[in-house]
Amino acid sequence: MSSTGTPKDTATETPQALGVDLKLEAFAIPVSDVDRAKKFYGDLGWRIDADFAFDNGFRVVQFTPPGSGCSIQFGAKLTSAVPGSAQALYLIVSDIEVARDALAARGVNISEVFHASAPGAQFQPDGRSGRVSGPAPDHGSYRSYATFSDPDGNRWLLQEVTARLPGRVDANHTTFISAAELAHALRRAAAAHGEHERRRGGPDPEGWPEWYAEYIAREQAGKELPS
Repeated sequence: MSSTGTPKDTATETPQALGVDLKLEAFAIPVSDVDRAKKFYGDLGWRIDADFAFDNGFRVVQFTPPGSGCSIQFGAKLTSAVPGSAQALYLIVSDIEVARDALAARGVNISEVFHASAPGAQFQPDGRSGRVSGPAPDHGSYRSYATFSDPDGNRWLLQEVTARLPGRVDANHTTFISAAELAHALRRAAAAHGEHERRRGGPDPEGWPEWYAEYIAREQAGKELPS
């Protein structure tokens, strides 16, 4: 990112340094009360994958957020980090308002949707300056947020991402990890295709499947969108 908050094109270069994938699949967060944390994340509707306890006092609990390829772990004797010290844990969503409202409906004390008027404002505690109420203008990708914390103070940051920056996703591999994510992509493609038909002066009954596919693939890879 540049000092003005605008992504730099030079940051998109991703050299293939290794001949094997390195997949981040789980990370630990520090909690003071394992059962309390287990109830909190279970109440969010996250999938519980494991709860293993051992005779020496070690215990590990794992949850996975809906549609996520990465899980969280917490427990006893799992990490020496101070409970609540995990901050700015990203949850990427395709519709910030729908995601925020769904969490609020589950009783989560979550902030209103906001966008940052100053770089880094999204990482500051709730109530600090630099935040503007409501989503970013035109729902600009990467720019709309909401925040919430677990009972220990580990802090989560929802970020709306619809179009990826170039180089973040392999253009030859368009994938979706949930039906909801694909549905949002189809809605955006449908809206853009409507503008395409308006510009061409009529409907496009034969070419829309290819147009949708090209739009979605380019959007996910951060390439210039079709018009």
